[in-house]
Amino acid sequence: MSIARPLALTVGLLSGCSQSFGGPPPFTPTVDDRERRAMLGAAPLPAVAPAPPTSANRASLWTGARGSLLGDRRARQQGDILTVVIEIDDRAEISNLSDRSRRASQELGTPQLFGLPQRLDENLPAGANTASLVDLSGQSSASGDGSVSRNERLTLRVAVTVMDVLPNGVLAIAGQQEVRVNFELRELLVSGYVRPEDITRQNEVTYDKIASARISYGGRGQISEMQQPRVGHRLLESVLPF
Repeated sequence: MSIARPLALTVGLLSGCSQSFGGPPPFTPTVDDRERRAMLGAAPLPAVAPAPPTSANRASLWTGARGSLLGDRRARQQGDILTVVIEIDDRAEISNLSDRSRRASQELGTPQLFGLPQRLDENLPAGANTASLVDLSGQSSASGDGSVSRNERLTLRVAVTVMDVLPNGVLAIAGQQEVRVNFELRELLVSGYVRPEDITRQNEVTYDKIASARISYGGRGQISEMQQPRVGHRLLESVLPF
């Protein structure tokens, strides 16, 4: 009994740390995520089937319905899906140069003051006199040069879900995309607020029309773990003052 318990504990630890021992990173569970709850909270289907269209409406190309040939299929209510197009191509260069120099000189002496300096000179050590009591000079200079260069380019497309419709008609959107290749999992997260007028006829919206946009593109897996310092190294950096 004393040997079986540590063995079971070891097996449990190894199974929980399968990713560290070569297992692929798991996907995020989608059983009870926010997008699913938004879709379940959408307006349900009517209990009674609507009346069939009349002959005049059946022969018309435009019926006003959302599923008609010329109907508006853009996302506009909770649970609808639209596509966010992310095309970021930013470039920034900042350069600063500063130079400062200062020079100061102070001199104080009393060659004649009612004959007092001459009397003081008699009591001073050899080579000392009051003709030049204080002579100070100082010089300081400082220069600095700094530059920042950044170039970012990102082109992605992700489907998001309308989480809520605000009272002013603005759509709150959120979406998540995960792609696993071998042992590396890439994930993209998008959230923000969109006006229905900015959604195109193809049911797409660009990232620059999303208010309070939160776009996160990263990953986790063996390659990402190797690029991060170990826990002990991060602990020492947080404790050591230098």
